[in-house]
Amino acid sequence: MKTYLIVIGKTDDQYIIDGIDKYVKRIVKYHPFEIVLLPDIKKSKKLSFAEQKKQEGELLLKELEKYDKVILLDERGEHYTSMKLAHFFEKLMVSGIKSLAFVIGGPYGFSDGIYNKYAQKVTLSDLTFSHQLVRLLFVEQLYRINTIIKGEPYHHQ
Repeated sequence: MKTYLIVIGKTDDQYIIDGIDKYVKRIVKYHPFEIVLLPDIKKSKKLSFAEQKKQEGELLLKELEKYDKVILLDERGEHYTSMKLAHFFEKLMVSGIKSLAFVIGGPYGFSDGIYNKYAQKVTLSDLTFSHQLVRLLFVEQLYRINTIIKGEPYHHQ
């Protein structure tokens, strides 16, 4: 199963880029993984939050048609411990799914069109993080769950 992280807009801070790169290099030793970067919405500062979400949603809908399974990373998503997320991920790996996309929305979340089409949501925390920092948190968790599945000593229970 190939896993993707779909994001909108580039990451600006070098420390986040470095952290993401560190974990991506580790993840690809377990399974194919790719970050798909969709472009920022042009002139977004002139748009309302709702219009920005709508345009991002249209961009995401075009991209997400390519994947067998899509899971939104969203503050209103289902809560998992790292162990339970590893179990969930392992079940997906053996289910026959060829491509799994996790999606991080823009700074204002997802459009209604995205929520209506893709109901499965996972949250990384009850705390609110910038959508750029969530990228780093997610790739660390993806690496962690792979080590859990393989029984490696990274995660301490």
